[in-house]
Amino acid sequence: MKIAYAFRRSIFYPYKGNSRALPDRLVRAKLYPRVQKIGFDGIELGVDMLGGASATESQVREIREEFESYGTPCVVLRGGGGATNPRNATQNRESLMMAVEAAHWVGADIVNTTVGTPPRDPDLPGSFIGDYVSQGSSRMASPDDFERTASVLREAGDRAGELGLKLTVEVHQHSIADNSWSALHLLDLVDSPHVLANPDLGNIFWNYDEPEETPEDAIVALAPRAGYWHCKNLHRVHIPENRHSIFIRVPLSEGEIDYRFAISAMHDAGFDGYLAIEGAMEGDQLTADQRSFDYVVGLLAELE
Repeated sequence: MKIAYAFRRSIFYPYKGNSRALPDRLVRAKLYPRVQKIGFDGIELGVDMLGGASATESQVREIREEFESYGTPCVVLRGGGGATNPRNATQNRESLMMAVEAAHWVGADIVNTTVGTPPRDPDLPGSFIGDYVSQGSSRMASPDDFERTASVLREAGDRAGELGLKLTVEVHQHSIADNSWSALHLLDLVDSPHVLANPDLGNIFWNYDEPEETPEDAIVALAPRAGYWHCKNLHRVHIPENRHSIFIRVPLSEGEIDYRFAISAMHDAGFDGYLAIEGAMEGDQLTADQRSFDYVVGLLAELE
């Protein structure tokens, strides 16, 4: 396996802006060489970071050259969204198709997408995580929701295949692919060798107040269909009288998801793609993410 950095915090002195946006070039020149020094094989970027729908090939190739000069090439590009809500289905399809083209320009091997939808009512339960319901979930989905989503993924997968890329569907909250059975059902409907799974165990773990399935069951089911893999870890604090849980993000070695088991299952399934460490969202991300990186390297050394 190779190790990618799905960083979730770009705040780095003197940049104090949006964590999910790229800081200016002077800050990038200080931040990303430090990411390379940790040992990551590449990074994950969002298509919005490259200019979104208005991105041009020349702009993207310029960013590619910059990041490769830091030793942190973009190996995965994310984009897209759900196809079931008319309010944003067209926009999400365009984002996904743009991500496929931009991934080719930036030199990425994988396009990662979710098929999630924004909460229909932020004032009702299930609009965030850790509730007893989840808006946009597979529990609430119709057969038509799966068919429409599969059609868009099949189209994007065909184009990805033409460019020598893979498309991965991230198991994600507020999504019709929010556990192992729904993700596998969707992949079966897509029926494309270019469309695979991203078995994000953290998203299954924090979707409901009590997880639908164990991380062990989920990873064993999804590992044979995986093409990319987001990894994060959490502590769950369950408040049963409120039918709610809160979650605390921690380095991979310290949470309740057993990554020794999960990495062993992926290794046994023959996965040789990118294991992506989803970085810390608060505090000194480089120190926290170094701990996760070292933990993964140690587990892989035991296996390999």
